[in-house]
Amino acid sequence: MNAPPEQMSHRQILEALSGLLLALFVAMLSGTIVSVALPQIIGALNGSQSQYTWVVTATLLASTASTPIWGKLADLFSKKLLLQISIVIFMVSSLACGFAQDTAQLIAFRAVQGIGMGALQVLVQVIIAAMITPKERGRYNGYLGGVMAVATVAGPLLGGLIADQLGWRWCFFIAVPFTVLAFGLLQKTLRVATVRRDDVKIDYVGATLIAAGVSVLLIWVTFVGNSFDWLSWQTAAMVIGGLLLLGVATWVEAVVREPVVPLHVIRRRTPALAILASLAVGMAMFGGSVFLGQYFQIGRGYSPTEAGLFTIPMMLGVLVSSTVTGRMVSKSGSVKPYIVVGAIVLTIGFLGLSTMDHETSLVFIAVSMVLVGAGVGMSMQNLVLAIQNTVPLRELGAASGAITFFRSLGGTIGVSVLGAVLANQVATSIAQGLAKMGIDASGAAGGGSTLNIAALPEPVKLVVRAAYGDATGHIFLISAAIAVVGLIATLFLQPVKLRDSLDLPAPAPEEKSPVS
Repeated sequence: MNAPPEQMSHRQILEALSGLLLALFVAMLSGTIVSVALPQIIGALNGSQSQYTWVVTATLLASTASTPIWGKLADLFSKKLLLQISIVIFMVSSLACGFAQDTAQLIAFRAVQGIGMGALQVLVQVIIAAMITPKERGRYNGYLGGVMAVATVAGPLLGGLIADQLGWRWCFFIAVPFTVLAFGLLQKTLRVATVRRDDVKIDYVGATLIAAGVSVLLIWVTFVGNSFDWLSWQTAAMVIGGLLLLGVATWVEAVVREPVVPLHVIRRRTPALAILASLAVGMAMFGGSVFLGQYFQIGRGYSPTEAGLFTIPMMLGVLVSSTVTGRMVSKSGSVKPYIVVGAIVLTIGFLGLSTMDHETSLVFIAVSMVLVGAGVGMSMQNLVLAIQNTVPLRELGAASGAITFFRSLGGTIGVSVLGAVLANQVATSIAQGLAKMGIDASGAAGGGSTLNIAALPEPVKLVVRAAYGDATGHIFLISAAIAVVGLIATLFLQPVKLRDSLDLPAPAPEEKSPVS
């Protein structure tokens, strides 16, 4: 048997956290910087609303598909080496995104960037969990939440300033110095034990089937209703094909020795409910928040810098709630109450945003955004902690990878579905608005690109802005409905006390049934 892992001192943990948190900061920053600049990016590259959605979806999908693999690899190989490899992947792909010449190239490079982002997100959580006991982890999750919040608060503002002053390409180039610094810090400070195994089997087949099945369904969501009808052979082929691929993937996961998504872990009550809640939270949060920057710029006519400023209330909600609840969880050892309250607050925030249109008070929007941010900060990281508390150290990577996988999957589905709803509603509203003005929609803004509004005549601009502003509220109503599903799942979580040890205690011999 392996000796129990030696716990690190507070100083050693803080030193190691410096590089880990910077790596996570880079991954988070890349998403938030780009989110505000995206309307300008797609406009400059003459992209459409569907391409706007797929610049985000490609990253989330690649991150989703690769996350369980990175989590499994973390159980088998050097966690430090894997993290450094992921940093290099992320840095190179960020440079490639900055040099993209059209939306197709940008989407492809963003997919590669998503592989690095998925690795950074799950490996940082796995390494922190390997160093710190679940009960103490709430204290350090405060630092984790703080860094995530700083990235999300600073990202939109920084992205807006960069897009306005230096050009959108620098929104990708800015990640390079941070990745170099993170790599150096990790090399110097991170010391984490590696348990080497010779009987390594990576479930590439399962991961490929899952990615393929999800991709087919998301492509169907993107194009149905526009390129082909809901009742058509294309719909039948894509839906049946996607479900069939996911069904085969489930069978593969049940029979392989080292499944990429361990069914024996996610079948347990607490992991299953936490995963369902994370799926809903990810779907609501990613799917809703990714369109806020677009709402402020396209729907309200603000600059990227101003749009970044307007998203700060939501990020402050994440910062305050994650920091405060992290310390409270460590003191109490209980995690369920904070998750439930977070899910309730998230739902209320989305209900508030669902009432907005292109003339709604910015103060009302800000209050609703604070509630959304607070709900995310209270629930998201604590759901990871709830799962990590139920598994032994040897399964930590797979369990962390599973919940991160489903959260990213929820975000991917949310962005695709809500993006498709938004695109359809916007197209209909623009066509109706232009028809009232006696303008042929097919020859004006009703075609492939309505995001390059700087090139549109002033009357058409007003129609496009009103269409985007009014349609955004509808997608937040869908987000609220999804958040309710997450709330129901959290209510059925079992109340548990976080353990004080890094690993689950081995069953004692006397626990075996005595012989009569």
